[in-house]
Amino acid sequence: MKVTVERAQLLKSLGHVHRVVERRNTIPILGNVLLRAENSRLALKATDLDLEVTETLPAEVGSGGSTTVPAHMFYDIVRKLPDGSQIMLDASGDRAVLAIRAGRSRFTLQTLPESDFPDLATGDMSHAFTLAAADTKRLIDKTQFAISTEETRYYLNGIYLHSAGPAKAATLRAVATDGHRLAQVDLPLPAGAAGLPGVIIPRKTVGEVQRLIEDSEAAVAIELSQGKIRFTIGDVVLTSKLIDGTFPDYARVIPAGNDKELVVDKKDFEAAVDRVSTISSERGRAVKLSLSAGKLVLSVTNPDSGSATEELEVEYAAEPLDIGFNSRYLLDIAAQIDGEVAVLRLADPGSPTLIEDRDVKGALYVLMPMRV
Repeated sequence: MKVTVERAQLLKSLGHVHRVVERRNTIPILGNVLLRAENSRLALKATDLDLEVTETLPAEVGSGGSTTVPAHMFYDIVRKLPDGSQIMLDASGDRAVLAIRAGRSRFTLQTLPESDFPDLATGDMSHAFTLAAADTKRLIDKTQFAISTEETRYYLNGIYLHSAGPAKAATLRAVATDGHRLAQVDLPLPAGAAGLPGVIIPRKTVGEVQRLIEDSEAAVAIELSQGKIRFTIGDVVLTSKLIDGTFPDYARVIPAGNDKELVVDKKDFEAAVDRVSTISSERGRAVKLSLSAGKLVLSVTNPDSGSATEELEVEYAAEPLDIGFNSRYLLDIAAQIDGEVAVLRLADPGSPTLIEDRDVKGALYVLMPMRV
C-alpha cells in the first residue's frame, strides 16, 4: 500500500474515527485503526465491537492495499506534522510496519494484519429514513442530559427512539430518563419511519453522532436492522449495536392533571437558581421553591455553610405551595429552554412537575421533587 494524503483532511477524518477506540484494550487489534486504499480513496475504520465508524477521503493511491496501526499514536503523529504538508503512507515492504513521511519527518509504526480486524455486520436494514442534521442534533441535545449513568439499569443508558402518536399526527419521538428527570422531544415523522420499532441508542453512540454533525445544513441518513443502527453523515458512516432491553412505560410518569401553573422568565429563573445553589452541599443540592400569588422565593439552607434566598416576580395564581428540587437537575432542564419563558405545571410537594417551553413546542421535561 502506497498512499499520499493531505494532512488537514487526514487529521479531520482521524479525529472522527479515533475517538471510538478505547485507550485501554485487552485485545490489541481494537487499539488500531484500519487503513484501506483503493480507487483514489483512503478509508479509515475504527471499532470497539459495539460501535464502528468509517470515513473515506480522497487520496493519491500509488498501490492499493490495507493495514492497521495504533489509532491514538497515528492521530498524534498526524496532529503534530506541519500544516499543509502532504503525508506519504507506505506499507509495501515485507516487515509489518507502516512508514509515514512528511517533509523531513519519518516515522514507522508497527502494524497488525487487516484479517484480524473485526467487522460489525449489520444484517438487513428494515427501516431507513433521513433527518435534517439540525433536527437530529435537537433530538440529541434536548434529551442527552437525562440519560442514566447507572450501569445496573442498563436499559436507561441511552435514548429511546420510536414513532408515537396517532397515524394522522405521528411523530418521531426521543425519550431519556434516569428515574429523577425525563426529557421527551417530538419531530414530525419522516418518510420511511412509519411503524418504527422502539430502539434504545447507547449513550456513547449518541455522543459520537452529536460530535460528527458539524454542518447543520447536512442530512443524516438513519437505517435500522435487528439490533443495529447506522447513521450516515456525509463521508462518515457510524454503525452501532442497540441496547438489548425494554425501555419502561415512560408515559405513566408524565403528569396529566397538574393544575398549578407557574410562568417564569427563563433567564432570571436560571440565574437565581444558580446563585442560591452556590450555598448547597455536593450531596444535598436541594433548592426550595416557595410559591404564593405573583411571587417565587428560592431558598437553600446548608447546615455546614449557611443559607441563601432570592425572590422573583412570576405569574402564579394558585394556592401557596412549597416544593424542593435538585438544583443541578433544575439548571439542566432550564438550559434546554430555547424561548424566553418557561412554564412549570405543579401538583403537590410529592408529585412530579412538568416543565415546558412556552414559545418552542415539541419538547417536555418531567422532574421529580426532593424533600426539603
